Amino acid sequence: MSALPILSPVVAGAWRMGEWGFDVAARVRWIEEAIALGLTTFDHADIYGGYTVEALFGAALAAQPGLRERLRLVTKCGIKLISAQRPAHAIKSYDTSAAHVSASVEQSLRALRTDRIDLLLIHRPDALMDPDALAECFTRLRDAGKVLAFGVSNHTPSQFAMLHRRIPLVTNQIELSPLALDALHDGTVDQAVDLGLPPMVWSPLAGGRLFADADERTRRVRSALDAIARTHGVAPATVAFAWILRHPSRPIPITGSRRIDALREAVAAREVRLSAEEWYAVWQASMGHDVP
Repeated sequence: MSALPILSPVVAGAWRMGEWGFDVAARVRWIEEAIALGLTTFDHADIYGGYTVEALFGAALAAQPGLRERLRLVTKCGIKLISAQRPAHAIKSYDTSAAHVSASVEQSLRALRTDRIDLLLIHRPDALMDPDALAECFTRLRDAGKVLAFGVSNHTPSQFAMLHRRIPLVTNQIELSPLALDALHDGTVDQAVDLGLPPMVWSPLAGGRLFADADERTRRVRSALDAIARTHGVAPATVAFAWILRHPSRPIPITGSRRIDALREAVAAREVRLSAEEWYAVWQASMGHDVP
């Protein structure tokens, strides 16, 4: 049976690495500084940077022997984008066939310069997914030592359950932030609590909108975060991460910043324990009304 790899409580996301303008040495420094802060897990997907980010990261691993053994690699597959890197793709679509998943894993292994992926996720629900065939594919990859554990991303509770009944999954990577509350109300995090499988959380700062947008809802949330931040003596971004960590599903948030200070703010959230009233103050600001 698959077991959850030892993931760091906060994960470093590499989604935008291709936009950072880092040379190999700068990428190595960023990885090493993240590890020094306790972010020993790095989140990828084959499509990031138009199918280029895994190779950028892999070049950094190759440049610093021994670095791979100090970290865990998460990557995703199943989305097919129109790209010069994938000329065979005619339209944007999803593909969870055994042939595509196996080929994606081989490509990710080559790009990341590694012999195994610690955690492989199906990136988006595929309406044509054959769960039995996919489970068999996962089993072959695991038995070959190419992938150590499996999960999904952006899947509904029923979609997660359908595959989980056939092969043990370890996480559902979901969107959750003070501006994205659906997972709290549609059964997604309830399922995570029930199964004891911590969800990974992408876009915990709403893709930066939490501290950039000027719409009324965002202003309300920002005001609530600011007030709580003053109480605890931390940055508002730290409170946003603490708000996620407060949930009993034991979420694992992903921070995707090139700035080491931003990584520090995320990690600092582990030392902040919000009261239930503080947590609901942020929820209330986002919803725009009291609890029912």
